[in-house]
Amino acid sequence: MTRHYEVGEKAMQVMGVKIGETETEKKVLFAINEDWLAKRREEPIDPAMPIIDPHHHLWDRGSRYLLDDLKHDIDSSGHNIRATVFLQCDSMYRAEGDPNFASVGETEFVNGIAAMSASGIYGQARLCAGIVGFANLLLGAQVDAVLEAHLRIGGDRFKGVRYCSVWDADKSIKSTPMDFPRGLLLDPQFRAGFARLERYRLSFDAFLYHPQIPELADLARTFPDTTIVLNHIGSPLGIGVYASRRNEVFKDWQRNINDLAKCLNVHIKLGGMGMHFFGFEFEKQTMPPSAEELANAWRPFVETCVAAFGPQRAMFESNFPVDKRYYSYGIVWNAFKRLAEGLSPDEKMELFFNTARRTYRLPVGV
Repeated sequence: MTRHYEVGEKAMQVMGVKIGETETEKKVLFAINEDWLAKRREEPIDPAMPIIDPHHHLWDRGSRYLLDDLKHDIDSSGHNIRATVFLQCDSMYRAEGDPNFASVGETEFVNGIAAMSASGIYGQARLCAGIVGFANLLLGAQVDAVLEAHLRIGGDRFKGVRYCSVWDADKSIKSTPMDFPRGLLLDPQFRAGFARLERYRLSFDAFLYHPQIPELADLARTFPDTTIVLNHIGSPLGIGVYASRRNEVFKDWQRNINDLAKCLNVHIKLGGMGMHFFGFEFEKQTMPPSAEELANAWRPFVETCVAAFGPQRAMFESNFPVDKRYYSYGIVWNAFKRLAEGLSPDEKMELFFNTARRTYRLPVGV
C-alpha cells in the first residue's frame, strides 16, 4: 500500500512568498510505501525509556496522517512515547476571513486532537501536548494580534512559532513548494515581528539549510532571551551542487554548528535526516534501512551536535510522517538509541525526554 502526502498552498498565500509555476514546483509530493516499510521489523531497544517526540506533523492532503495514524505508528513501535509536540505544516488553515489569521485554524485543529488524546481514550501518550504554529513575522508588531489569537485557541498548549527560510543559490534543491527570499532571517521587518515572541514567552523553530546557519546565529545573538530551536540538525545538504562535496559540506556545517552552539538560547533537534536533500537515498534501497545502518550514517552529525550543544540542549525527533518515506517509527527510535549507547543514563534522559519537556514547557507528568 502506498500513501501520498503533499504540502498545501494556503500558507504560501499568507506569507506572500512566490509559488513555482509548474505543478512539480507547486507541490512537494511524496509516497509512503507501507509494504516496503513492513519488510524491516526490529524489536524496540530499551522499550522502557520514556520519550517525548518533539517534532511531528498531522494533515489531511488527499491522503491523511491524523490521530489514528500517529497512534498506530507509536503503538506498533513498542517504544515508550509519553508525549509529542506538533510542528507547523500548513494544515487546516482557515479558508475564509483575514488571511493573516488563516494559520490559527491549524492550532484550532491540533488543539482538538490534543484534547482527544488528553482524555486517555487513545492511550497513555499525550499527543500534541505542545503546539508550534505559524504566524507571519513579516507583519512586524502587527503580528501580536495573530499570536494572541493562537494563544486564545491553543491555551497553554501553544508554545511557539515555526518559520521556514530555506534558500540556496542552487534552485534545483527543493524541500518546500515555496521560494523564500535570500537572507530572510536578517530582514528588519522579519526581526520586528520576531521581537514580539519574547513578550508572549514563545519559542521559535527554524528550518533552513546549512549555509544559512550563520544567519540564525546572528538572530540568536540579537535576541538572547528568545528560545530558538534549530530543526533537522541544520540540514547539511547532500544533493545538487553539494552532492560531490560531502567532506567540504560536513566541515562547513560542523564549524557553523559549533559557532551556533555558543548561543545558549539555541537548542537543536536531532532528526529529519532521512529527507531527500540530505542525500542518503535510503528510499532507493531494496530493503528499508536497519537502525544500525541509520546510526552509522548519522553518527558523525549527531556526535557533533551533542558535543557542541550538550544533551541539555539537544533532542531526538521523528519528523513523522515526512521521514516515514525512509523508515518506520520503531526503526528510527532504535537508531537514536544506538547513537546514544555510550552516554550515561542521565544524558539519555536529557536527549530523549527532558530537553524537549523544558524547551516546550510541557507538564512535568507527561
